[in-house]
Amino acid sequence: MRQIRTWKTFTIFTILGVVLSWLVSCGSGTPNGQRAADGQLDFWTMQLSPQFDNYFKALFAKFEQENPGVKVRWTDVPWAEMERKILTSVAAKTAPDVVNLNPGFASQLAERGAWMNLDEKIPADVKQQYFPGIWQASTLNGKTFGVPWYLTTRVAIYNTDLMKKAGISKPPATYAELAQAAKQIKEKTGKYAFFATVVPNDSGEVMESFVQMGVQLVDAQGKAAFNTPQGKAAFQYWVDMYKNGLMPKEVLTEGHRHAIDLYQQGNTAILASGAEFLKSIAKNAPTIAQASQSAPQITGDTRKKNVAVMNIAIPKDTDQPDAAVKFALFLTNNANQLEFAKAANVLPSTIQAAQDGYFTAAPANATAIDKARIVSAGQLKEAEVLIPVVKNIKTLQQTIYENLQAAMLGKKTVDQAINDAAQAWNSQA
Repeated sequence: MRQIRTWKTFTIFTILGVVLSWLVSCGSGTPNGQRAADGQLDFWTMQLSPQFDNYFKALFAKFEQENPGVKVRWTDVPWAEMERKILTSVAAKTAPDVVNLNPGFASQLAERGAWMNLDEKIPADVKQQYFPGIWQASTLNGKTFGVPWYLTTRVAIYNTDLMKKAGISKPPATYAELAQAAKQIKEKTGKYAFFATVVPNDSGEVMESFVQMGVQLVDAQGKAAFNTPQGKAAFQYWVDMYKNGLMPKEVLTEGHRHAIDLYQQGNTAILASGAEFLKSIAKNAPTIAQASQSAPQITGDTRKKNVAVMNIAIPKDTDQPDAAVKFALFLTNNANQLEFAKAANVLPSTIQAAQDGYFTAAPANATAIDKARIVSAGQLKEAEVLIPVVKNIKTLQQTIYENLQAAMLGKKTVDQAINDAAQAWNSQA
């Protein structure tokens, strides 16, 4: 399976606007009668074949046995093609009955009423089986448009040898502790504590750190809400780290891939990444892998932890609403989530599945990956999608990062940078 990564919000809003306008103007349309006649349930996933073919074949067979007359037709779509295919199919009334997306992209269609309102189909006691913060990621304006499926949370992978040389006995847990550790590591070893990119179109880690530090990014109307004392403190934190030489200068020009390279080269002490990435470190840098351990992700005073979510949505125009909902809940129930999470090295979104010993207790011969998995799963109770579901979220990131860069380079004061970022966002929001 490809490395599960933090899923980006798609940015094809020009196409989206055209297609959604078509969707609204077309009304409800005529459902696909052929599928209703033969009991076929169309299910789309993103890039899970062929590695999980056996898992899904067994899953479909069991569901079909429990639901006579229903046949599941599975289509696995390459990651890069899903956005175009789902937009086109929704507009043309040929969408699958059940589709695997991420909340950020699915919410763009939810704004135009493309998805079934699952609050009308799923009882409260069923919702309570999922982590509340995870379920909330698939809601918009108080309505549920998706069911959570599999998850990942970041962990702090750290180099014990480098930390020991710097005289640090435990990894930093907060950004305040990270600043102290960064200074000590630089003074004692000449290395950096970490790398966090502020390249506008790359990782959202720094913007997520704002939320973890108590910053609200946008208000209920979508306007900038970060021009506050908390927002200025977050800006100042990263500006100080850069100006004090505690971050590599390449944070302005290189993306998250560079963070991985630096860690594997032994030039940084901490890497913020998914637990599953330890496999790559073991392959690419075995010496570094031997010295690597995992700790909870670094956060702010809020103690909030990030999570990346994949969910299941159902088009409102499906001709098999009851079967579609039943399948979505079957796919994401405790037993099936647990089996898939073990196979895919991801985390389940149901509370009971996450309490399985696989996620809570390390085996006697635990590997670094086993230990990281337990750390990762242990964060789920506090985890949430930190970046709000708003249109043009990547534009917000670009606006913040460009002004943060200007402050880092001394071209703007922190006050000017945050004011300019807020004004730029509000002018187009």
